[in-house]
Amino acid sequence: MSDLLPPLREVIARHGLDARKSLGQHFLFDLNLTGRIARAAGDLTVGTVIEIGPGPGGLTRALLDAGARQVIAIERDDRAIAIQDEIAAAYPGRLEIIAADALAIDTASLGETPRRIVANLPYNISTVLLLAWLRRAEAFERMILMFQKEVVDRLAAAPGSSHYGRLSVITQWLCEVRPLFNVDRRAFTPPPAVTSTIVEIVPRPAPLAPARFETMERVTAAAFGQRRKMLRSSLKALGDAEALIAAAGLDPTQRAETVPVEGFCALARAVEAASGSDRL
Repeated sequence: MSDLLPPLREVIARHGLDARKSLGQHFLFDLNLTGRIARAAGDLTVGTVIEIGPGPGGLTRALLDAGARQVIAIERDDRAIAIQDEIAAAYPGRLEIIAADALAIDTASLGETPRRIVANLPYNISTVLLLAWLRRAEAFERMILMFQKEVVDRLAAAPGSSHYGRLSVITQWLCEVRPLFNVDRRAFTPPPAVTSTIVEIVPRPAPLAPARFETMERVTAAAFGQRRKMLRSSLKALGDAEALIAAAGLDPTQRAETVPVEGFCALARAVEAASGSDRL
C-alpha cells in the first residue's frame, strides 16, 4: 500500500529524478489531485489500466490505491523505472512495468479488457499518442488524459469555434469528449507554462458515420491546412473539389471550421468513391 512507500519528494531526491524537458516531464505531487484523476476512471477492479510516463509514480500509487486490478506502466526513463519497481513490490502482482517508448508500443493489445488509459501525458508527444490510440479506439473502454488546456479546447470544440480543427473532427468522429477539470500549473514540478486539463474520452460503440481513418486524415489535413479558404479552394489537392463537395452535399463556399463531423465523413466517402475504393 502507498503508506508503506516513502513520500514522492524523498523518492525523487534518492533517485535523482529531475524533470527533463526533452521528455516533456512535469511531475504531480498533490495526492488529492492524483486520487481525483484515478477516481475519474471509474471501476478499476476489472480489466487493465495503462499509464504512460508514470515518472515518480504519484498517479500510479493513486490508481493502485483506487483498487486497480492491473496497471501497466510504460516508461522510457531508466531513473523512473527503478521507482516503479519499488511501487510494484508494495502492490504484489498488480503493477507491470514496460521499459519502452510509448510511441513504439501497441497499446491496444496490452492486458485484458476492458482497457483504460489514465495518464499525465508528456506534452511533447501527447497528440501523436492520442491519434495512434484513436486508430484502435474500439480497443479501449475510456481514456482519462491530461493535456494542455488548449489541446482539450480543440478536442471538444464545436463547428464554428476558432478551436475547431482536425483534432476535433477525428476525435469526435470516434469518441465522446468531456473535459473534466483544470489543473493549475503550480500543481506541477516544474510548473509548465500553461494550464492543464483532465479530459474523458470514451470511444463510441460505432463512429458517427462511415469513413476510413486514413482518408479522414487526408480530408481534414486539406480542409484545415487552409482553413480561411472556401472548401472549393482548400480541397483542390484531393482532386475535383467541386465534384467532391457536391457528392458530400456540402456548400462549396463553406470554410472547414463550419463543417460538422458528419460532413467530413461524407467528404471522405466521396474521395474514396472517386478513387474507386469506396468499400468501408
